[in-house]
Parts: sequence; C-alpha cells; structure tokens
Amino acid sequence: MYYLRDILGCIKKADEDYHLINDGDKIAVGVSGGKDSVLLLYAMNAYKRMCEKTKKFEIVGLHILMGFPNMDPTPMVNYFKDLNIPFELIPSQAYDILKANVQNNGRLPCSICSKIKKAVVIESALSLGCNKVAFAHHGDDAIETLMMNMIFGGRIATFKPKMFLDRSKITFIRPFVYVRESLISKSFKKLDLPLVPSTCPNDKHTERENMKVMLKELYHKYPMCKDNFLLMLHNLEKLDLWEKEEEKEKSAN
Repeated sequence: MYYLRDILGCIKKADEDYHLINDGDKIAVGVSGGKDSVLLLYAMNAYKRMCEKTKKFEIVGLHILMGFPNMDPTPMVNYFKDLNIPFELIPSQAYDILKANVQNNGRLPCSICSKIKKAVVIESALSLGCNKVAFAHHGDDAIETLMMNMIFGGRIATFKPKMFLDRSKITFIRPFVYVRESLISKSFKKLDLPLVPSTCPNDKHTERENMKVMLKELYHKYPMCKDNFLLMLHNLEKLDLWEKEEEKEKSAN
C-alpha cells in the first residue's frame, strides 16, 4: 500500500491547502472508468476512513453512460459494490447529440461533450443530495491546461482546486491536484483496480495528447521544470506579470 499512502498524502495536503472537504459533505465522485477517476473513488473511500475522527463525509460514485459502443462498466460497478461504496449509473443521450453535431473534419465535438457531461453530473449530484462533485484532474492535467490556455487562448490560467458554481449551488473539488500522473499509473497497477477502456473515437487524438508529448520532451531536456511547473501554479507571491497603468489606477481605487 506504499503508493496509496503517497496518494492519500497528496489528497490530505490539497484538502488542507484549499479546504476541499468539510464535515457533513456529501460528495459525488465522477468516474469515467479510466485509471484517474477509478483511483480517485478508491482513494476518497480510504481518505474518508482516515478522517473519521476529525470529520465525517459521504461519497457516491457517478458514471455517465455516454452511449459509446462496446463500453461495459459492469466490472467497475461490481468492484465498488463489493467495497460497499455507493455507485450510480447515469443514463444520457450524449453520443446521439455528439453524432448530430459532427465537425467538418468528421470528429466529435469535445467542447459539446464536456458541457453535456458537466450538466449531467451536476443534475445527478444534486438529485442525490450532494453538495460537492469531485473530479480526478491531477497535477499534470493542470499544467497541460495552463499550456493550452497560453497557446490557444492568450491567457495564463488553469482549473482551480475548488470552485463554487453560483447557478447550481454546488462546489467542484479536485483532490488530485498535487498528484502526478506517474504516481496514479503506478498506484492503479499495484492496486489492480478495474479499468473501463474508453471507446470514444477522439480518445488519444486531442490537443491535450499533443501537449503531453510536448511536455514529456521538455521534462526530458530540463528535468527540474517538472516540479517547478507544478510549484508555479500556487506560487502566487512570485507572480510577476505586466500591468498597464490604467489597471494599476483601477486597483488603487
């Protein structure tokens, strides 16, 4: 359980730094079936036991049935059922909607898919009485998102460890923000967790995958930047960017 101990240490640090989990929370954990999200639900269950003396919270796994052909979540559902972890399968019309909005290049629109999944998860979480939703985005995801925003959006931004949504009155949390993908892979294999391979036609053919390749090359050439990139995401006292004079005046007023 060496790797699980490291995972739980990262969750604990993120929880302490960003106040992710409170006493009395009911948290819906989004589980796609991939290694990141399956491990998150497993680890959140372990973290719940670890916190019993200081705070009590509930978790429930949510898996959206996207409709992609040949995806069978049964082994995953049975696995968590054996662990007495509540788990819900959520039906959706996602694949039909995506097929009706195919892009000119013949690919399914990832942006629409993301909006559908977000909406279904929020609706399902609220119907189950949850006040928070946990996603398995990890440290490497955060760095990739930062790079994509800089390259394609001209802004220095990534997702937040915790974000309250005013319209739905629910909070998104990301307990894996301090976890590296390499640790997730090792832990997943060591724990022999169930995997539901994605059959989405776009899987492994996205700009995010290109970003992974670029960063891997960068880490190989400059090994120190791997830890420094994660550090810079919360090293706000060292933030030093350009500020126009009129923006300074607005800040002063």
